[in-house]
Amino acid sequence: MSLLAGWLLRHSVVMCLLLHSLVLMTFCFHHAATSCSKSCYCSESESSGKTVRCSNLQLTEIPQDIPNDTRRIYLDFNLFTTVPANAFAGLPHLVELDLSHNELSQLEPGAFRGLGSSLHFLDLSSNKLVKFIPEAFEGLRARANLTNNPWHCDCNLQMAMPRVDLEPASLTGIVCQTSDPKEIGVEGLAFLLAPDIDLCVVMKRTTDVAMLVVMFGWFSMVISYLVYYVRANQEDARRHLEYLKSLPSKPSKSEESSTISTVV
Repeated sequence: MSLLAGWLLRHSVVMCLLLHSLVLMTFCFHHAATSCSKSCYCSESESSGKTVRCSNLQLTEIPQDIPNDTRRIYLDFNLFTTVPANAFAGLPHLVELDLSHNELSQLEPGAFRGLGSSLHFLDLSSNKLVKFIPEAFEGLRARANLTNNPWHCDCNLQMAMPRVDLEPASLTGIVCQTSDPKEIGVEGLAFLLAPDIDLCVVMKRTTDVAMLVVMFGWFSMVISYLVYYVRANQEDARRHLEYLKSLPSKPSKSEESSTISTVV
């Protein structure tokens, strides 16, 4: 009996240690998933879920410790200059993201990767965005606020707009501060609301001119080759004729007959 009691005691201690470790691990994972980001304020409700507010904190980089059960993030009025790729990839439940009133001048390709199935609203207003990068909005079908940015409208922007899946009304926020070509008269207008304006006309003309130049070059080469070929053949024919003329002539058959008759 003493051996059995000792065996049970040892195994009970081991089981208690394992259970304790499991509880600690569960608590740590739950804490990592539900804790708040450093320096930010978090709130939670049954209807809207977890909200993380990091507004007006002079942040220069996107926080990396945002809880993965967050549904709304407010990062407005900070000092972000760029949104790197996969900045929000670990937030599968995010429905609203506010990046307004920052210093954003660049959105890297894949900046909002992983949010395509959940994000409903993206606020990028009042930043310094000039170029529209469609790869940054990869997979997004959200409504976006793109107003109050110094957008530069050119052929690249015109070709990029059909490549994004944002709600169409979102693109009306792209108001051209500058344009290329300048004389086309799109400054101050929402580009999407000016369907008759073609910013690729200069590129098309340039392409047409380039094609004409290439075709003319090939045509000139063909003509030059034909002229050279004809002249070379004429020179060969002349040399061959002169060679034939330089050969000694053979007596004709009638002359031979006349000579035989005279001898007889």
